[in-house]
Formats: sequence, C-alpha cells, structure tokens
Amino acid sequence: MKILVCISSVPDTTSKINFTADKSAFDKTGIQWVINPLDEFALTKAIQLQTSQGATVTVVNVGDAAGESVIRKALAIGANEAIRVNTEAKDSFSVATEIANVAKAGNYDMILCGKESIDYNGGAVPGMVAQLLDQPFVNACVGLEVNNSEVTAVREIEGGKETISVKLPAVIAGQKGMVDEKDLIIPNMRGIMSARTKPLHLQEPVSTEVKVEGVSYDSVPQRASVKMVSPDNLDELVRLLHEEAKVI
Repeated sequence: MKILVCISSVPDTTSKINFTADKSAFDKTGIQWVINPLDEFALTKAIQLQTSQGATVTVVNVGDAAGESVIRKALAIGANEAIRVNTEAKDSFSVATEIANVAKAGNYDMILCGKESIDYNGGAVPGMVAQLLDQPFVNACVGLEVNNSEVTAVREIEGGKETISVKLPAVIAGQKGMVDEKDLIIPNMRGIMSARTKPLHLQEPVSTEVKVEGVSYDSVPQRASVKMVSPDNLDELVRLLHEEAKVI
C-alpha cells in the first residue's frame, strides 16, 4: 500500500501574529513553524498502517524552503520520503492542484490529510483533491480501518457518528480522534538522524492559477479593560450588562 500524507506548515499557536505595514500580507518574521496538528493525526495513522500493513508513507508539502524543517520532522516521525512542491501556498485551489498532480504521478492507494489547517481554518483542500482525482472522499474522519482494497471509516456528523465504507483509492480527511493523542509520535534522536538521509524531492509547480487573492488583513481588536463590580452592587452589574456589554 502506498499512502500520501499532505502536510502544511502553520505558525505555532504561541507565535505573535502580525501583518505588514500596509496590511497586505502576513508578516512571517520570527514565526516558529510546526506541522498542522490535524495533519499530524493523519500522519500518525499512516505510520500505524506502515507498521501493521507494511505501507509506504510519502509526505507532500506545497510551500517554499521555510517549510523544510516541518518536512524533516515528518520524516523523523517515520515517513519514508517527502516531496516539496516549490511554490507559495496561495489559495486552496492552487494547493489542491499541486497535490493532485503529485498523487496522479505516484499512483497512491490512499491520500490522508487533516480536515483543515489551523492558520486560515481552510477546509477546502481535501475535497478539492478528491474532486480533481475523481476519488471517494471522507471528511471529519475519527476512525479508520483498512482491509485490502476497502476502507471502513468513522466520521463525525451532527448529533453522532457515521460508519461508512469506501473502495480505494480514496481521500480521507482526519481530525482529532483519528488516533489517540497519546499515540502522536515525538521524534527521537534516531528518527531525527535518519530523517537527514531520507529522500526529499523538490518539484516545480504545474500551474500558476490562483482563484482567491487576499486583499487586506486586520488584527483582532484588543479586549476592553475589565470592570470590577462589587457582589453587593447587583444593580450596577445589570446596568453594565445591559448598556455596555449588551448581552441582556
């Protein structure tokens, strides 16, 4: 079995988010990049299938050289090889186009990814990849079992869970619960050293078409200062909630 895992590099959640002076772009200065957490669940599941079924795991990242540290971490976690498409990830369609091209060339049995990225909270890429490849698509997957050419997947739906089966090849978008958090792999020294010798293939993009362009960015407004109200002054509390907070 050949598995392609799509990983994106996102700012660490502790990073301070700033924009350029003209607010036209995200300021990457001083940002610490990490594997998108939902992609990490998908990667861990792929490594489990590597162990249990002898699967070959390839990771693909669409981005510039700044993301190579994240790719090397994925290799240290256990992926066999990596592919970096050498172009800036500008919108969901352009990213999906490049991933679909890699998938077609590699003839993979399964494509795993997180259901969305935590930077822009974009969840369009997995479905677009499935459409471009004309493959079955399972979103919000929290359980996955593979039996030869068939996959049994559990996905979250409103009010419960749904169990479905699909034929491979297929695109599976996972989320928290796809594997237990305790099973997420922290690279050890052996994995880090072996990652240096694993192949990282550089590919040029096949398309420059972009359908969405960011116009401007604005920071979240600062929170207003806190007002302390005495527990004995309920009338003042009610007034503030009604006139200022406007919640009652």
